[in-house]
Amino acid sequence: MSRLENKVALILGGAKGIGLAISQRFAREGATTWLTSRREEELDAASNTIEGTARPLRADVSQLSELTRIAEVIKTESGQVDVLVINAGMAEYATIDEVTPPHFEAVFGLNVRSPLFALQAVLPLMKQGGSVVLIGSIADVIGTPGYGVYGASKAALRSFARTWTQELSARGIRVNVVAPGPADTDMMLAASEEVRNALISTIPLARMARPEEVANVALFLASDESSYIAGAEICVDGGMTQV
Repeated sequence: MSRLENKVALILGGAKGIGLAISQRFAREGATTWLTSRREEELDAASNTIEGTARPLRADVSQLSELTRIAEVIKTESGQVDVLVINAGMAEYATIDEVTPPHFEAVFGLNVRSPLFALQAVLPLMKQGGSVVLIGSIADVIGTPGYGVYGASKAALRSFARTWTQELSARGIRVNVVAPGPADTDMMLAASEEVRNALISTIPLARMARPEEVANVALFLASDESSYIAGAEICVDGGMTQV
């Protein structure tokens, strides 16, 4: 039996990279899979790669009104959300001397503010047994020059998972974090070979993650197979932060 049969999943930022891999895997496992992106062309391309029930929804999840609209659409058409995956996020390079208020507000707005109010909007649709999967980053525990604001935003997300676990346990809703290390996404493919090799040299498994490997962990946390895991962070980093 498919692990998400008869489930409704919402993946915010589910049309490319790791988010697309999650959308693809969830749909193959039987979920009615709602996926969002700001770009119609990304949604169209993603839908063509998904085997199963995909429900693309164009939305800018940095806007609170859009989060409310997403919840209303899903309530009308699917009635519930069993799994919420918050993947939408951003990273921009800026050293301590270069950080500006707009940079800080953009990163924390999408990476911290949006997840908070996304969960708040979707919670009325979630019932006993629901699962929230936050896509974090190993940047929450390491210091990467030029990415201090990004790392802090992911640390905030990790902290949210702990608090939300306490607050939502009585409702039977679990919250967990998947923390990828460097992954073979379009962003990394655009990096120079020198940068890629430097990153790989720090990874015990000597390669970057494939998006589908991150999706495998998200599936585990979304499914009943992880029914006794809550408030946890699972690093998918080839051992980069573990040894």
